[in-house]
Amino acid sequence: IELGKVSTSMTINLPAPVIFAMYLAVARKQGVPFKRIRGTCQTDILKEYIAQNEYLYPPEPSMRLVLDLIEYCVKEVPRFYPISISGYHIREAGADAVQELAFTLADGRDYAERLVERGLNVDDFASHLSFFFDVHNSFFEEIAKLRAARSIWAKMMRSEFGAKKEISWMLPMHCQTAGVSLAAQQPLNNLARVAYQAMAGVLGGTQSLHTNSYDEALALPADEAVMLALRTQQILALETGVSDTPDPFGGSYFLESLTGEVETRALALMKRIKEQGGVVPALEKGFFHREIAESAYRFEKELNAKQRRIVGVNTHETPGKVPHLLKIDPSVEKGQVRRLRKLRRERDNGKVQARLARLRDAAKGRDNLLPPILEAVEAYATVGEVTNSLKDVFGEYPVFGG
Repeated sequence: IELGKVSTSMTINLPAPVIFAMYLAVARKQGVPFKRIRGTCQTDILKEYIAQNEYLYPPEPSMRLVLDLIEYCVKEVPRFYPISISGYHIREAGADAVQELAFTLADGRDYAERLVERGLNVDDFASHLSFFFDVHNSFFEEIAKLRAARSIWAKMMRSEFGAKKEISWMLPMHCQTAGVSLAAQQPLNNLARVAYQAMAGVLGGTQSLHTNSYDEALALPADEAVMLALRTQQILALETGVSDTPDPFGGSYFLESLTGEVETRALALMKRIKEQGGVVPALEKGFFHREIAESAYRFEKELNAKQRRIVGVNTHETPGKVPHLLKIDPSVEKGQVRRLRKLRRERDNGKVQARLARLRDAAKGRDNLLPPILEAVEAYATVGEVTNSLKDVFGEYPVFGG
């Protein structure tokens, strides 16, 4: 694949700088200038501490790696989005729509504040930040949430950060239909859920969309399910006309009122985070975990009391046909292990160790870590070796509550 001709999205967080450096190493081997590389890395480590728990280092060195990657892309890989600030996983962990919005934009504000502290001009980096939201079942609330997100971000960029360029005020977003809303019971019902969620995402103004497959509550999606998910997007895009205007609900009394309400509640929650000293101090106090746990508990209570109804789960509970499920051949893993062992035998291991040592030395200082990571992976250091070399310097952070 010629990297100068594609845009690649990488859903990776903790080892994002390593994976991205490997991508750059391939581009360099192909003779593709870094300025032509396009794509997105998720990279958002704050949401890992809030919701996913896929982290390794303490928050501050983890943040350093994220900021190093953003700064490197701003200067060297200008067409690449180095971060996708993600509310999706926060929502999937049990947050409601307002919490998802508030926590995501609070994370975005934290990254922006730290980049300014590094000396970067907000108009140089703001357009490199992208966002990722969940689209759940409450049709109008989800549209209002996406509209409120753009409103809050634009005002924040102008008033708090003094951004002058119009592009700096914009909030580019990717949306994905709600995986947590998919039911194992009567799985074909998920086709309707995904279609309505996808329409809400489009009507809310998303620029990029992922539609889940109907069988994902049971297994990784099978080919037929993936094709139906793709066709759902294509029918929306090509047959319905819903993407012909950027804000079709603009001026609607109901949607404008709901957008204002969501924005007000999200800003109040963001203020509470700010009063605790910001995202990292709030994390360390357990604020986010408590908020999400309480929201998830309320949802379950409403479900059990049938105040919230899910077709096929707690109402209209008729048996549903189980579709053909995808099964992964274990030979895939075995083949990858063989290739990795062969690589370690055939590479220049002395060079690998020397470059990993240089990386550890750099981690003890304040220089941007992307160049020494790139050097290490160009010598064929593995993701695990680079990650563990940094752990030698940064240490390890316990899982929350562990």
